[in-house]
Amino acid sequence: MEILRLLQQNLPPFAVDIVRLCIWLVLLVILFVPLERVFAQHPQKIFRKGFLTDLCYYFISSLIPAHILVVPMAMIAWGLHYFVPGGLHQWVAGQPLGMRLAASLVVGEFGFYWGHRWMHEIPLLWRFHAIHHSAEQIDWLVNTRAHPVDMVFTRICGFIPLYLVGLARPMGNDKMDMVPLMVILIGTMWGFFIHSNLNWRFGWLEWLISTPAFHHWHHTNDGPALINKNYSAMIPWVDKIFGTLYLPKQWPAKYGIDGPMAPGLAGQLIQPFDYRQ
Repeated sequence: MEILRLLQQNLPPFAVDIVRLCIWLVLLVILFVPLERVFAQHPQKIFRKGFLTDLCYYFISSLIPAHILVVPMAMIAWGLHYFVPGGLHQWVAGQPLGMRLAASLVVGEFGFYWGHRWMHEIPLLWRFHAIHHSAEQIDWLVNTRAHPVDMVFTRICGFIPLYLVGLARPMGNDKMDMVPLMVILIGTMWGFFIHSNLNWRFGWLEWLISTPAFHHWHHTNDGPALINKNYSAMIPWVDKIFGTLYLPKQWPAKYGIDGPMAPGLAGQLIQPFDYRQ
């Protein structure tokens, strides 16, 4: 913490963000790489196909979407402020932070679910989301393989229900501002876990909270009947409610997409805008 404080005093904010991300990356490597070597579901190299591209996505996904989201989320929150009874926001604001956070994780999950599902079902949005699903080998770092448009759209969908009921809003109350930040932080860390190449199974708990087995089936390319399942990021019973839950005892045998995908970072960022493909 002292090191970060000194860096903040002597470096521009962007450089501090890079250093912070490098520290987090080292911690993630220390945590997941040994676990994936010992408990691997699919034996694969650490520096698998696409590793360097996904490493670039790690920094892009951590830096760009947050800056893009500032203006649209402020406008959405301002607009919803006039449609939601003020008494509801005041009542929610009076609840303990822990209760608001727990409620936000549940309420936000419905928004994230539909944002994610629309990324699959709407062809225009799928062009961006296909980048994430193009990974043919799954591990913790695949969590960050996402086009900025993909991340921005999904997060907006997740935040709208939170602003609608007053669980998060970027104006007025500093304590309320902590909620969306904590939701994103928890969701991001859980995203690394559910993408990890770990063969762990958790019995009945898998029906209550998402696990690697649950999310690996979302990435399967084992056939048309098995794709487009398990959209939830953290709560599988949301998929159960909307009829998209699939969680057998076995694991997927194949990942990726059937369509073409540019091999490098620049090509993948540009490809969704190329309508000749």
